[in-house]
Amino acid sequence: MDGICTLANDRVFDQLVALLNSIEANVSPDIPVCIYPFDDKLDRIREEIRDRPNVMIYDDQDSIRAWDEFMQRIAPERLDQKMRLYGAHRRFCAFDAPFDRFIYMDADTLAMSSMDHIFEQLNDHDWVVYDFQFLDPSKIYNLDSPNLYEVFPKERIDKEIFCSGFFAGKRGLFNPEQFIEQLLAGDREILYGGAGEQPVINYMVMKSGIKSCNLAHLLPFGQSTGCSITSKHFEEKDHVLYDRGLRLTYLHYIGVKPQRMEQVCNGINGTFPYRDVFLHYRFLHEPNKQPVLQEVPKPNLVQKVLQKLKLA
Repeated sequence: MDGICTLANDRVFDQLVALLNSIEANVSPDIPVCIYPFDDKLDRIREEIRDRPNVMIYDDQDSIRAWDEFMQRIAPERLDQKMRLYGAHRRFCAFDAPFDRFIYMDADTLAMSSMDHIFEQLNDHDWVVYDFQFLDPSKIYNLDSPNLYEVFPKERIDKEIFCSGFFAGKRGLFNPEQFIEQLLAGDREILYGGAGEQPVINYMVMKSGIKSCNLAHLLPFGQSTGCSITSKHFEEKDHVLYDRGLRLTYLHYIGVKPQRMEQVCNGINGTFPYRDVFLHYRFLHEPNKQPVLQEVPKPNLVQKVLQKLKLA
């Protein structure tokens, strides 16, 4: 069975609703969706999905506990206990269940198109990503580690790393015991220490030697699209974004804090790229509740200077 999965708790409720609605509108209203629990704060989510028969919350406690223990054991020693148990790694439960093949999407993403082309790549690959994280390996690996290039050649790091906010894989690719020995023997010190699970999953994919691809590399020149709100040139048509005329696969609101999205959903004026697209999907089934917000005036030169100095 194919499906889409994500990771959430009530703190990202508005983002999750927008994601679920975008999947319904642009992928399929019937595709099964599994939510991995970031923590036990799920009351609003449980209420929301009561009328979404295709959406479930993952509740295999043995699986969750195994991946919790894995992350606690292999996190770099320089991390404190709080960082070691940061719940983002629970997306690794996708390797256990419930789907044979899955696409994982962060809660702060929106589906912009059918995912058929992603699932099709899983016919020939075990792992599929579609992003440009390879342009900045410093958020994946500790580039100051003297052992980094002994573990992975630089040319692999420059090409193969990816963002953990969107990926496709298969059940059973990895298990919690698979990389323990190598990581504890020293490999964990090559991981960037400030990004939770993202360096770990990159390490697992690269170390395992599974057949993987990044559509940003695989597609012919001029046929790939961006995916992040840091790209300001996307064009909107009927609540879908296009990059130079090509429909996006997904949009990642990377860097926008959940509090900011919650505020605009509550009618408090604020801005972030493609805000109105997000609001459309958040209130897709409640258009009468969608707040009407004004554009925030751009700061003048003096305000920009004060903001940089953190005085305004």
